[in-house]
Amino acid sequence: MVELEIMEEIETIGVLTSGGDSPGMNAAIRATVRTALAKGLKVKGIKKGWQGLLNEEIFEMEKHHVSDIIQRGGTVLGTARCPEFIQPEGQIKAAEICRRHQIDAIVAIGGDGTYRGALDLVRQGVVAICIPATIDLDIASTDYTIGFDTAINTAMEAIDKVRDTSSSHERCSIIEVMGRDAGYIALWCGVANGAEDILLPEHYDYYEQPLINNIIANRKTGKKHHIIINAEGIGHSDAMARRIEAATGLETRATILGYMQRGGNPTCKDRYYASVMGSKAIELLCEGKINRVVVYRNGQFDDEDITVALGMKKKIDDYEVEVSRLLSL
Repeated sequence: MVELEIMEEIETIGVLTSGGDSPGMNAAIRATVRTALAKGLKVKGIKKGWQGLLNEEIFEMEKHHVSDIIQRGGTVLGTARCPEFIQPEGQIKAAEICRRHQIDAIVAIGGDGTYRGALDLVRQGVVAICIPATIDLDIASTDYTIGFDTAINTAMEAIDKVRDTSSSHERCSIIEVMGRDAGYIALWCGVANGAEDILLPEHYDYYEQPLINNIIANRKTGKKHHIIINAEGIGHSDAMARRIEAATGLETRATILGYMQRGGNPTCKDRYYASVMGSKAIELLCEGKINRVVVYRNGQFDDEDITVALGMKKKIDDYEVEVSRLLSL
């Protein structure tokens, strides 16, 4: 009975992408829109995330709006930071706009910041479903986030290229990858690229002598180059390179991969996961399950309460860190 009552209330959904863009967001948008239309729901696209909601950049979406986008990186709906939405007045205004445009539920695609924004709307009486999309893989409620696979493959290919020239010139290369608070990209690429050192925000103590000792020891064994993967959360790669060169005498260069990791055509994995998660978001609404986040856990697509999801903490597995150290010896 409850499920039927909720389904009768939800006739129109709004869909938005918020926070940092990630490859696969377009696949999630496409799946959300097409599944909703197939279920007889109306769909309204919201441009530029929470900022676009407050600016009422809202339009009716049909199938043709999501044609030929699954292979594209970024997000066709756009995204933006929105300080105004952090304030209670902004949240009240956003809920009023949803009601004015007859939006009964919001499907929000993004990371933890997007989740917090959705929870703020829930507290104002707007139904929300969240889809995890962030290249950082740092959402604790899910084993996978849309965009991670594309980002690590982009970074891996770039690091391979830097390694080639580093070997040719017998250099030490510090390669900085994204990950402000989480070191998953650095860890995965460090292992996949055979890096000699991997610096993770969760584990680094900012003591550089072990790095220097490792470089000197490797040179004595005849190693021609040295690769250090440095996470964005540690940063300062240029200054680190200068200090290491001064201490070791080995020419050292820093390469910051930056926003290239956010772009590009999403991999098959990101397209597939995003498509299933987008459909799952609408299925949850149709089942009468509201204020949930879509998750992928233990090999299955599932859902979790949004408040519970935000209360979870994620950490890199200690065993995986130990493996990365063993393989770099």
